[in-house]
Amino acid sequence: MKLLRFGPAGQEKPGILDADGNVRDLSGKCPDFAGAGVSLEALDAIRAIDVTSLPVVAEPGRIGSCVASVPNFFCIGLNYAKHAAETGAEPPKEPIIFNKATSALSGPFDDVVIPKGSVKSDWEVELGVVIGKEASYVSEEDALSYVAGYCVINDMSEREFQIEKGGQWIKGKSAPTFGPTGPYLVTADEVDDPQTLALSLDLNGETVQDSNTDDMIFSVKEIVSYMSQFMKLQPGDIIATGTPSGVGMGMKPQRFLKPGDKMTVRIEGLGEQEQTAVAYE
Repeated sequence: MKLLRFGPAGQEKPGILDADGNVRDLSGKCPDFAGAGVSLEALDAIRAIDVTSLPVVAEPGRIGSCVASVPNFFCIGLNYAKHAAETGAEPPKEPIIFNKATSALSGPFDDVVIPKGSVKSDWEVELGVVIGKEASYVSEEDALSYVAGYCVINDMSEREFQIEKGGQWIKGKSAPTFGPTGPYLVTADEVDDPQTLALSLDLNGETVQDSNTDDMIFSVKEIVSYMSQFMKLQPGDIIATGTPSGVGMGMKPQRFLKPGDKMTVRIEGLGEQEQTAVAYE
């Protein structure tokens, strides 16, 4: 299934894409796609619905983040071999885990607001993993059975805030609009292998990131299992699994976002996003 949320910010409704690519309204048939609303049980209940019986949304308008009110917005750092190389970092021996503030979550086509005082706002296409049931001390063998689905994420980053201001990376990752997510939550049964997905990001029509999830240092199953050794993952949690090479910080000379820049972000089978960078007002 391809699930989505449509409508004005704060008033989104749950929807599903039908076989012809039409948006069907799930309002009243299921809760919003948040927390227990994306549990494996909730997704099974949606599967039991006759999609053709649902009303077609002729003009869905704005598409919101495919998940809402996430309990946790986790990220994995330096998880692509070529990206680690472009930053001059040693490939990590264990996954690097950090957070984005959940208030960074935004729609896949919403404008990205360059934060006040920012001079180094950067882009990062990433495979997003949405957890579908509580995961604690799970094995790698079983880890993918805890995944509700996958989505496209642009893990926006302000590099000065992240690297030059001390402390943890969360400061550079958490500005409002710094978490475009979606357009779809694609359920796990539609993704045969999360380690064979092409992903790319275009900046003003120029492809700057072009890779495949097979370059990930730690696979999705390794990440989910590893994280579950230290915390209980919950339904609705998002994990952004790292970005490939081609970020602005890694360019020579470095290149960062300016107002008017357009990003097109895509992952094979999961859909495409597009954002315009705008100045903070």
